[in-house]
Amino acid sequence: MSERLPSPNQRLKILYLYKILLDYTDEDHHLTMPEIIAHLQRFGISAGRKALYEDIEALKVFGLDIVSGRGSNSGYAVVGRDFELPELKLLADAVASSKFLTEKKSAQLIRKLETLTSVYSGKQLARQVFIADRVKTGNERIYIVVDTIHRAIHDHRQISFRYFDYDVNKQKKYREGKRVCSPYALTWDNDKYYLVAYYAKYGTAINFRVDRMDQVKILPDTSDPMPEGFSLSKHLASSFSMFTGTSETVKLRFDNSLMNVVIDHFGRDVPVFHSDDGTFTISADIKTEKPYPFFGWLVKFGSMVQIIEPVSLREKYIEHLKSIIDGSL
Repeated sequence: MSERLPSPNQRLKILYLYKILLDYTDEDHHLTMPEIIAHLQRFGISAGRKALYEDIEALKVFGLDIVSGRGSNSGYAVVGRDFELPELKLLADAVASSKFLTEKKSAQLIRKLETLTSVYSGKQLARQVFIADRVKTGNERIYIVVDTIHRAIHDHRQISFRYFDYDVNKQKKYREGKRVCSPYALTWDNDKYYLVAYYAKYGTAINFRVDRMDQVKILPDTSDPMPEGFSLSKHLASSFSMFTGTSETVKLRFDNSLMNVVIDHFGRDVPVFHSDDGTFTISADIKTEKPYPFFGWLVKFGSMVQIIEPVSLREKYIEHLKSIIDGSL
């Protein structure tokens, strides 16, 4: 009588046991020993109770948080994971809400997040997220662009790329020539992804919309250092809708009710000067070369905010408000 050869998967028994416990157990779902044996048989693996007890103890020593229950929750379950379900829900919603990811890529990433929990919690995660009809980018390659930029930043290398806008027919219209810059950081603003880079052509830091970048390549040239004294936090605080340009010191008066708004944009370190009339003033460096994004931010707060200085900027803001009333472009 010939000896029965073991399954090729037999030597992988403890690895399959590890996968089964991660996939099919959590705090609310346990597997009994017969159920574990049945799961292993699906992979062509036979196992006795004594050997499985030893394997489970080995996995505990390895660091897997396995508990054994009694009564209605009899059996074994993994109850501690690298990511708890509430954390995965936050990540999944961030992925689904992200405008710089396509709907297809968001769905792919969420499916991968589901593998970090049990199949039961994964279903709950999938039901929680709603993707359809959200405004999303149409750039399928954006995650590759982001990875390329990250590698360039890490290796201190310059990049080149084509920058484009959309014309009235919603078609890409590339700006003239290639941009070459030294990438400094990637940042979020108003649900959009931006690259902050040193642009030697202008000798200053410039913001580029990542979803409007195409044909991104890492160059052999070493990145130019940022200007001495450059502060990323101050650069971002001075930009509205991430428009760049020259900055000037602007003095603003706010109603006291807008303190949260000021801190959200300028940070807690912005100097504040209180008045007895229910207002406070701040002075901040703001990019006003193209002031309309800044004006748009001010309009949201109506008469609860005023430009005090410089007078020339205040007058320009008044003219801007008049043009809105007149409906002129």
